[in-house]
Amino acid sequence: MKLSEYLAGSKSGNFFLLAGPCVVESEEVVMRTAEELVRICTDLDIPLVFKGSYRKANRSRLDSFTGIGDIPALEILAKVRERFGVPVVTDIHESKEAALAADYVDMLQIPAFLCRQTDLLVAAAKTGRYVNIKKGQFLSPQSMRFAVEKVRDAGGEEVAVTDRGTMFGYQDLIVDFRSIPEMHEACCCPVIMDITHSLQKPNAAGGVTGGEPRLIETLGRAAIATGADGIFMETHPNPSEAKSDGANMLPLAQAERLLRHLTIIRKAINEIKEEKL
Repeated sequence: MKLSEYLAGSKSGNFFLLAGPCVVESEEVVMRTAEELVRICTDLDIPLVFKGSYRKANRSRLDSFTGIGDIPALEILAKVRERFGVPVVTDIHESKEAALAADYVDMLQIPAFLCRQTDLLVAAAKTGRYVNIKKGQFLSPQSMRFAVEKVRDAGGEEVAVTDRGTMFGYQDLIVDFRSIPEMHEACCCPVIMDITHSLQKPNAAGGVTGGEPRLIETLGRAAIATGADGIFMETHPNPSEAKSDGANMLPLAQAERLLRHLTIIRKAINEIKEEKL
């Protein structure tokens, strides 16, 4: 089965989910998070792609945590796929990383800062893996069609785009929910909303990124209501101890409540669509 078929395969017409910790910081954290997300998503009929960055390249400071090592981290992601039977996604930052990561994961994610890097998009497409492109904070929704076209022109058959906010001012992002229908129209592919990174306060204090996690559910509700096909979020058993992006991650204990609420909204949206038909 193609990954695109899996993502669209919810019997209840539910959204799909890309979720996990920001970075692979330990096997214990990854497996604990994966086990809980798999349990929740199985119960709610949400197609899950487990997320974990095997290496963090976009760090504010030189002493920021970047990972436990490329191969050890990728092997842990592969263990998630084997143990829980769910696909996995990770970020890549240079074209030479595409083939390496593709041996371990099902989806390659292009960070927002790098969404215009042609060599990176082409390398990801050539692996045959599903490619998820995050919208640059500096780009309009309509401009994302050019990134999608690069992937398709390079032979990539499965591609999605993810909104993660637009620069509003120094250390602030804002989400324009018009971008969801606009990217649907411009890109003709699934549109995902990143409901955790969109709440970041980049380099807020002392070179450490802050966030507004109390608003995660607000963004999630709005994203589903405006037609997002998928939700991206980062979650951790204890965000205060996370080695990356803890300030804007959802505590794992809150994931079930959030996803139940979003499932209810999605059901209502589906019913509204049926009435229009």
